[in-house]
Amino acid sequence: MKNNIYIKYFKTMGQELFYGAVAVIAALLIGSLFILFTDVSPIEAYTRMFKGAFGNLNNIYATLFRSTPIILTGLSVAFAFRCGLFNIGAEGQYLIGAFAAGWAGFYFTGLPKLIHLPLTLIIAVVAAGLWASIAGVLKAKLGANEVINTIMLNYIAFFLTIPYGIRRLATVPGEPGTPHILDSARITSLGALIGRPAVRVHGGFILALLAALFVWYFLFKTKSGYEIRAVGFNPHGAEYGGINVAKNIILAMFISGALAGLAGAGEVLGTHGRFIQGMNSGHGFTGIAVALVGKNNPFTVVIAGILFGALAQGGFTVGRFLPRDIVVIIQALVIFAIALSQVLREHLAKKRAKEAIK
Repeated sequence: MKNNIYIKYFKTMGQELFYGAVAVIAALLIGSLFILFTDVSPIEAYTRMFKGAFGNLNNIYATLFRSTPIILTGLSVAFAFRCGLFNIGAEGQYLIGAFAAGWAGFYFTGLPKLIHLPLTLIIAVVAAGLWASIAGVLKAKLGANEVINTIMLNYIAFFLTIPYGIRRLATVPGEPGTPHILDSARITSLGALIGRPAVRVHGGFILALLAALFVWYFLFKTKSGYEIRAVGFNPHGAEYGGINVAKNIILAMFISGALAGLAGAGEVLGTHGRFIQGMNSGHGFTGIAVALVGKNNPFTVVIAGILFGALAQGGFTVGRFLPRDIVVIIQALVIFAIALSQVLREHLAKKRAKEAIK
């Protein structure tokens, strides 16, 4: 019985990957029309983009580097979706986690790496989780719309961390970031481990993969995960069945925020070495697209994150050859094509069901 469940789960995931691949190919074909307007051959453009993302080992590492934060923010949004919540606030939670990591990374001195790094990560994910829980509490206790609340919290998080937070913590007036974190709080670069200093991908990518495993295990292997999914499927039915809906909404928002905070912490501890003004790079909003493309499945979210990372890296390498806006258009077409394929599949399924009844 248990084996049948696994077979069904991975069969469904395989079908989603197949339909997703077809949608991506369709999006690329439509994107070719926009590329033609730039007097560039679509075949040449896509070839250069592919080589820029996967052409050699360094480019693959760069793609994984760009994928890391958006995999985590994608998991964040997907987790909230599983509870029927639309967490637009991943960007703000990302900033809160990044700022908390930047502060803890330099504030705690004299600690060994074995203690300092985990402590900094814990502080970051808890801070971001608590920040997201504000919207969760408002939703659970007052019925306030989480979309509006998380959008408002994004603005507050931005002003608390970038203009105000940096100004409060900067040691030199006008400094564009907080003090540099200590080496004991740094996430190790994979380039340093393999003897290739130019490689920027760091241990945050491993954390992203572990986070995907955690999300899968929590949602599908624990009682709390079952309750969260039940609330997302039918909150009234879940409440009738004895499930505490309010508790699970708050818990889902906390974990969702924690995942986004982990993305921010990874950028500070593994990439920048401090919290900087340019931290509001839109990774939280990209995570929404990644979650939608990945259909809220933690494993396909990872694949979707790598896809978007590849588009970003490929677009970066052809920047002087092709307008960057074209890459953004292609990303939008991918999202649209996958959403449209889902709508068409649901329509066909309903049509078959009606025909079967007749």
